Amino acid sequence: MNSLSSNPPLQSMKASKQRVRLAVSLFYFGQGIAFASWASRIPIIKANLHLTEAQLGTILLMLPVGQLMTMPISGKLVGKYGSHRLMPIGALCYLLVLCSISFAGNAWHLGGALLLFGIFGNICNIAVNTQGVLAERMYAKSIMSSFHGAWSIAGFTGALIGLATLNLSIDTSTHFYIVTGLMLINILMNRSFLIQDQSGGAEKKSFSFKPDRLLISLGVIGFCSMATEGAMFDWSGVYFHDIVNAPDSLTTLGYAAFMVMMAAGRFIGDAVISRIGRQRTLQISGVLMFVGMMSAVVFPTLIFCTLAFMLVGLGVACNVPSVYSVAGTHKTISSGVALAMVSSVSYLGFLMGPPLIGYIAEVLNLRYSFGVFACFGLLMLVLASRLAAFKTPKTSE
Repeated sequence: MNSLSSNPPLQSMKASKQRVRLAVSLFYFGQGIAFASWASRIPIIKANLHLTEAQLGTILLMLPVGQLMTMPISGKLVGKYGSHRLMPIGALCYLLVLCSISFAGNAWHLGGALLLFGIFGNICNIAVNTQGVLAERMYAKSIMSSFHGAWSIAGFTGALIGLATLNLSIDTSTHFYIVTGLMLINILMNRSFLIQDQSGGAEKKSFSFKPDRLLISLGVIGFCSMATEGAMFDWSGVYFHDIVNAPDSLTTLGYAAFMVMMAAGRFIGDAVISRIGRQRTLQISGVLMFVGMMSAVVFPTLIFCTLAFMLVGLGVACNVPSVYSVAGTHKTISSGVALAMVSSVSYLGFLMGPPLIGYIAEVLNLRYSFGVFACFGLLMLVLASRLAAFKTPKTSE
């Protein structure tokens, strides 16, 4: 592949390969901590702007709208300019928009900022995952789970920073400035170690194909998992504030519990899959998602909900890496095209989940909306049990 051969020293020196992997991981981390910083402040922003659940759900919809608006062009931009060039620019814009969110004085301003947040988030998502694929090819083995683990660690770190800033009475603007400053250093230190990918157009042109049954099923599993993940990102703090009636200093506790278990699950996921198989791992994951969400509904207390959100975090940990692994070994469709389709459907769940929670909460209440989302775990359990592709674990990776 031309994109890799253009930088031969990185392929021949082990230390350079490790530095590239670290750089890519830190860009995953940077994108994750920016999003987590926004997520940790949602309850405060909601309260400051006096938003109802339905209003917040509508505003959160601006994020996926921005993502969908950019989806037709983000791949072309990466193919034309290279992810190694687009990633630092997109990350910088992502951080600037994060800062602008803190200045939103009403629902319209917040919605506009989130629209831009979705636009640059999509560009960053395509660019950073392209870098992940190139790094994986450089190593000639599966390392994508570790990148997702870095993103999860960022979410947990963002939750801790959010918890600290709340307890120190640091306002939202200052919180976002601190994160932006740290991530600017991250960009400057690691941008020169990204892998050059100057020829990505050929694969992008092959994206048009007839719907594949396996890929659709994989996409639905990814959708269910990431919809739950997105709901936990945006609504766990609100759930602790409104339903659990936790003090303001502990509203991010559930979010932190979810994130630490998801991160831990991703770092041990490969070992678990090699031991009990991918299908059984996904079946157990579906059960954990269902039990965790329903436990939070039935027992809305601080201790029970913290434990419940830990179960949910463990339940969603291995799903997306497993789905990507199976999609990448499709027999008749190239791995790049298969991964693009499955990841797009999966990430749509991450973006559509939070607004859906808001609408259900407005019609019923927030507890019922979490109960509805618990059913995603059961759906994932059924699909994982029926797909033959999951029956043989890819332990050779």
